[in-house]
Amino acid sequence: MPKVNISSSGIERTLKRYGFSLISQKGSHQQFKGIVNGIKRRVTVLANKRDFDIKTFQSMVRQSGLAEEEFLRHKK
Repeated sequence: MPKVNISSSGIERTLKRYGFSLISQKGSHQQFKGIVNGIKRRVTVLANKRDFDIKTFQSMVRQSGLAEEEFLRHKK
């Protein structure tokens, strides 16, 4: 499956930039909570990953309600 070259720390950084905060972690799954355009959002991020499958990345983008470009602009 194709990969997206973005790390979990890059995704975390983008989420925090838009007001999301870490609310829980179980194993390698982190849960972030925030409000985008007046809608409460919860995003699950796999911790300590360097590359994500395209479907996993798209799922995190969809959960966040942000544009895909916002994540790719701040990747590392």
